Amino acid sequence: MSRVTCAVPSRKRRKRVLEQAKGFYGCSSKNIRTVYDAVDKAMRHAFVGRKQKKRQYRRLWTVRINAACRINGTTYSKFINGLKKAQVELNRKVLADLAVTEPQEFKALVEKVTQA
Repeated sequence: MSRVTCAVPSRKRRKRVLEQAKGFYGCSSKNIRTVYDAVDKAMRHAFVGRKQKKRQYRRLWTVRINAACRINGTTYSKFINGLKKAQVELNRKVLADLAVTEPQEFKALVEKVTQA
């Protein structure tokens, strides 16, 4: 009986993993045994990174809103509480963008919130 190597599928599988490891340092991009480990680790880091990205952006928006609030004479927590009382439904991403690009509009928003 002849030996079956499954050459085409196995080569395709290895080639796909080698392309994912392109740019890795040393044997981590060339030796198939180390490539499997390196790609697995990179995928784990990428999965975690996608979750951390959301947290980090929200923290950045909070810091920007807080800085703009303090320039206008209030604090972040009072500002957010005032937004809820005034029933202004703007998310932190939009508020941070307003604080950076349109300081006059943000100031008017702070004044509206402090009245509420």
